[in-house]
Amino acid sequence: MAFNKEPLNKEPLDTEFLRYPHRRRGMDHSRYQWSQLHERAPVKWPDGKRLALWVNICVQFFPLNQRGKPFPAPGGMTMPYPDLRHFSLRDYGNRVGIFRLLDACDRFRVKPSFAVNAAVCARAPALIHALRERDCEFVAHGWDMDSLHHGGLAREQEAELIERSLDSLRDATGATVRGWLSPARNESPRTPDLLAGQGVEWFADWVNDDMPYRFHTEGGDLWAMPLSNELEDRFILMQNLHSVESWKQQVCDAGDFLLAEAEASGGGRILSLNLHPWLMGQPHRIARLEAALGHITAKPGVWPALPGEILACCGS
Repeated sequence: MAFNKEPLNKEPLDTEFLRYPHRRRGMDHSRYQWSQLHERAPVKWPDGKRLALWVNICVQFFPLNQRGKPFPAPGGMTMPYPDLRHFSLRDYGNRVGIFRLLDACDRFRVKPSFAVNAAVCARAPALIHALRERDCEFVAHGWDMDSLHHGGLAREQEAELIERSLDSLRDATGATVRGWLSPARNESPRTPDLLAGQGVEWFADWVNDDMPYRFHTEGGDLWAMPLSNELEDRFILMQNLHSVESWKQQVCDAGDFLLAEAEASGGGRILSLNLHPWLMGQPHRIARLEAALGHITAKPGVWPALPGEILACCGS
């Protein structure tokens, strides 16, 4: 076997290959300033409370003729058209399950926010009316669960989708609607910029922190709100395939730990729970939600709060 005995090129690599203009401590982008939680000034909640409990309920519409582009949203149709089994189960959430969640929140004096697909406003106006009667906060959740925000959308197309979603929800609820949660938590690189341009003040797609932080856009700063994906009912029950008892225990453990961490740090913490009525509103699961809320709200120092109330304590 013959080998190439030519000497290797030992010329040094041009130094231009080693230059990276974004290299710095922290992140290699300018969307937000790098800081670790223990290095920040403590955030104080009202009346000396230590743990803000934020419960968000997703009010969603999954189209029966789901396109699934660029991917099927989690919780969507999985069988050949017409997938009536999954379609009707999602509808169950807005017809039955959500009222069990509301009863559980009322029992423990928790004020939930509602992340609403704008398509629900025309499809279930009685439900929107019932939610308007409550002391709550509406959060825009895109158009529906098959209208995803992603890099393949033209800027004009995504801008129209965001504007239509916000306008429809604002018209139906009479609310200002300052918050946003993208369907499937998916974004294009320009989504935050377009949100800021439509008067949105905070969004909950990024899950890289336990506390709110400022997020820079071309239209001004947004707040990035920490709506936990790790404790989400769909993530734990459907993706991780844990039992509902395990979900309850994980929520309680998180609440206990965050409360203790807040006491030790001298500042507030947030326990955020993202819930789906078609999943947690089932009769065989709702008791575990009630048990988790009962455990957490019985602790001294817990403050059930809406996201706008939380942000009001975080400064400008």
